[in-house]
Order: sequence, then structure tokens, then C-alpha cells
Amino acid sequence: MSRDNLNSLFERLHGEFDIEEPQSGHQDRFLEKLNQNQGTIALHKKNTSWWKHLSIAASVALVVFLGYQAFGPRPSIKQQVVRMAPEVTQTEFYFANLIEQQVEELQDEKTPETAQLVDDTMAQLQRLDKDYQTLEQDLVNGGDSKIIMSAMINNFQTRIDLLKEVLSQIENIKNLKSQNDESFTI
Repeated sequence: MSRDNLNSLFERLHGEFDIEEPQSGHQDRFLEKLNQNQGTIALHKKNTSWWKHLSIAASVALVVFLGYQAFGPRPSIKQQVVRMAPEVTQTEFYFANLIEQQVEELQDEKTPETAQLVDDTMAQLQRLDKDYQTLEQDLVNGGDSKIIMSAMINNFQTRIDLLKEVLSQIENIKNLKSQNDESFTI
């Protein structure tokens, strides 16, 4: 409606509007009539529904659950590998114990003559361990499990072979040293 139409509407209805205040007690009489027909009505009564509180609580619980799923602790790569391939865990336990024993033996054999060889071997073992961790990640990410498990076993076998070879070289160094010491004292 345009402004002119509104003005003409108000001019036409002028004097027909009820602008007087209701008599005193009007509200009380009105409520009394309502109470007689429908029972009691209380003014300003808050209608609190338990559904509202329940829906808010459910929303909060949902947000907390989704937040925990999104930002909560993640299982480690090892835990995921254990769930995916329990046989890898058994194999890893066997090889890890064997490698640990050989590393301790290697550390015991460290002398000034073999220090460089032992340090180089330990560095190579660390690289092989990083490669193994990459293989675990590939397994978790859904790579070809048979090929990856074979590579994991091959990684362990490479570490064992490396340790055996280095221990053999250390034994040769010790034998040469003892022969040199014997020939020097004779």
C-alpha cells in the first residue's frame, strides 16, 4: 500500500477505533470468567517442558562424542597393526627379541678397534627400523598386506644378517689382534 492509501484509510476509520482504557478490575473479571469455564489459569506461569532439557542434553552429549571421535586419542600404528594382522605381532616379537640379544652382544664387543664398525652398524639398524615403521604405516593405510608383511619379515631378516655379519667381523678382528699380540710377544 502506498502512503496515500494508508492516510485515506486512517481518515476514513477515524473515530471508529476503541481508544478508551478498560475499567478498573477488567483483567480480574476476565480471568474469573475464564476460570469458571475452563478451570484455573495462572498468569505468567512458565511452561517448562522436560523435552527441551532432554534435547539440550542430547545435543551436548552428541557434540562431546563427536569431538572425542575427531580429536580424541588415536590408536598407535602398532595397535592398528595388531588388530589387522595378529600374526605380524607374533613374528615381530620373535625377531625383535633375537635382534635385541644380538645388539646387546654387539655392544658388549665394542672396543676401540671395533667402535667405528659398531657405530656404523647401529646407524644402519636405525635406518632399517625407520623402513620397518614405514612398512607398518603402509599396512595400516591399506596396501597389499601379503607383500608388505613379506617386506616386514625381510626387513627383520636383513637386520639379523647384518648383526651376524658384523659379529663375525668383530670376531675376526679379535682373532687377528690376538695373533698379532702373540707374534709380537714371541
